[in-house]
Amino acid sequence: MRTLRKGLLSLGMAALVYAMPATAQQKEVKLGWKLGAQAYSFNRFTLAEALDKLDSCGLQYVECYPGQKIGGGIEGTMDFKMDAAKQKQVLDLLKSKKKTLVAFGVVSGRSEEDWKQLFEFAKAMGIKIITSEPRVQDLDIVSRLADEYKIKVAIHDHPKPSHYWHPDSVLAAIKGRSKYLGACADIGHWVRSGLDPVECMKMLDGRIYSMHFKDLNEKSPRAHDVIWGTGVSNVEGVLKEMKAQKFQGMISAEYEHNWLNSVPEITESVKNVRAMIEKL
Repeated sequence: MRTLRKGLLSLGMAALVYAMPATAQQKEVKLGWKLGAQAYSFNRFTLAEALDKLDSCGLQYVECYPGQKIGGGIEGTMDFKMDAAKQKQVLDLLKSKKKTLVAFGVVSGRSEEDWKQLFEFAKAMGIKIITSEPRVQDLDIVSRLADEYKIKVAIHDHPKPSHYWHPDSVLAAIKGRSKYLGACADIGHWVRSGLDPVECMKMLDGRIYSMHFKDLNEKSPRAHDVIWGTGVSNVEGVLKEMKAQKFQGMISAEYEHNWLNSVPEITESVKNVRAMIEKL
């Protein structure tokens, strides 16, 4: 009987462990948040390997980026100019790994033809968000195509001296243009540029379409990623602001440190942030 009780207790504890992340994930669904990873976090590996690593981190959604080797028996790299046959191979790979492609970037066209091809690629692949840093002279083209395809373009903020390092430049880019143009809020890059992520988000209220999630070890251009909740990016404050703004979209873990063995740190980050989400 004692052995049976111990067995039942162990099963109960295991059930509790597995129920906790499920509760947080239910909260994510209710909020309209898609917590996943930017495949760039695993840029030393193929996309096929990256998708397996996402699985190890407990993540379903992926943001792919141009230039990553595909792997899994598929030749070539991720590229919006790939033909229909290659696109199908990649979609089959994603399906086999039970991963959902939501976003693609950071990527920009160099001509109207390029941009048209990029939107066609996004449509064919089921991509909801193009993460981009468009040239100023291309913004009207991007706006028109975004309206035509009804696909969001999230303008990304690489650190200064990047053109879009400050929310003011993103606001100027989207003013008077398509409602499908908004921001990809890379909170770590804002910290590197000496900005407060929560204040930046407030400036972009209602036009944040995706997130690149980072926590940094210090407020410096030389800062590196650390486990979420242990650094200076005010992750809890960012999550509260996301909820206040009724943000809905992709949250990409973009972990640019410890490149060859980042899975344990990303896994711990996901665990930490899901615990914060449960308390929102």
